Amino acid sequence: MPSESGRKDFESTKKMKGVMGKYFMELMKGPEEGQKTAWCTSVGPAELLRALGFNVYFPENHGAMLGATRMATDLIPVANARGFSPDICSYLTSDIGSYLKGESPFHKMKMPGPPKADVLVFNTNQCRDVKDWFQWYAREWDVPCVGIHTPRSVGELDDSIIDDVAKQTEALVPALEDVVGQRLDIDKLKEIVGLSRQCTDLWKAVLETAANVPSPITFFDGTVQMGPAVVLRGHPDAIDYYETLLAELKQRVADGVAAVADEKFRVYWEGMPIWGKLRDLSTQFLELKTCVVASTYCNSWIFDALDPADPFRSMAHAYTGLFICRSDDCKEQYIADMVAKFKVDGILYHDAKTCPNNSNSRYEMPQRMQQKLGKPYLVVNGDLNDLRLYSEEQTRTNIEAFAEQLAEA
Repeated sequence: MPSESGRKDFESTKKMKGVMGKYFMELMKGPEEGQKTAWCTSVGPAELLRALGFNVYFPENHGAMLGATRMATDLIPVANARGFSPDICSYLTSDIGSYLKGESPFHKMKMPGPPKADVLVFNTNQCRDVKDWFQWYAREWDVPCVGIHTPRSVGELDDSIIDDVAKQTEALVPALEDVVGQRLDIDKLKEIVGLSRQCTDLWKAVLETAANVPSPITFFDGTVQMGPAVVLRGHPDAIDYYETLLAELKQRVADGVAAVADEKFRVYWEGMPIWGKLRDLSTQFLELKTCVVASTYCNSWIFDALDPADPFRSMAHAYTGLFICRSDDCKEQYIADMVAKFKVDGILYHDAKTCPNNSNSRYEMPQRMQQKLGKPYLVVNGDLNDLRLYSEEQTRTNIEAFAEQLAEA
């Protein structure tokens, strides 16, 4: 059914709320039932942690919630006052500010707050900040912090790189076994990697329905629908949910139901979401009859390389093949392929002030891509969580001008 703003809500979302609610409730009950909790970066070795029987918590998900609820604005200065620079990751500063101030969106869900970690496990494939973030909590709670150091600016993803990351992942096992008090069952790991692969295949199929004209889903929908792909990969509930969502999307395609009524233009979103402004931006693009059909961000949880027959090497391949880890040549080819697949008319680059690793507009890429593809582009200056770095009026005006460019192209 259409909402008051003209958005077409998904029937499946009701089910997703139940799935995510169950995850959060189990997350909170785990320690009460004697289950150990591992914090994991969003593209860290979640499969390994699940196979060992850990309760797996993703603080970046909490960071996004702090941004979406706009709580981050009041919490970031708390972390800044503690000694964290305002220039570093605002997920980090939002989350640590939340801990220091004792305020969290979990409280509105009648939960006590994020669970205390028994171990923190990072992968630097995204940035160095995740390591600093986790090490702060490790010192605060006097618990172990272990991780994987992934190469950056990777061109060809060759065996030497994959072998190195796979060995680093395997090297985590003894320390994790000591924390959880049990040995790794390799067959259980293979089973969970297989479930993750099923999840990722379904999530990919969900996002690729946007290649249809008109698209049945937008990037803004994707930032909501990606929840299970982030926090429940390796769990059957994610597979069950995405089968339901995919069926609904296929029916929308069959019925010609458009996410944006009278869709005129199709845009690709490169970079992080602006969590506290997603609804406003979605509404503006809807009014401009412009569908943001695809993004680098939502596709970051597609892991085609996962293979239950070879769990450690395939996890290494999947988590090192991320867009954010790759060279500019690889990134530009990826964007070109996405523009072609999703029939994109223009590209929007979000330059997130505190997320340089996931901002690709700072070294002439937009200009190079325009020359290669002949597509208009817009750079929006902002941030993932810190809305003090975002100009509402300037962005609205620039997006309106961008839509005019698309009409003239």
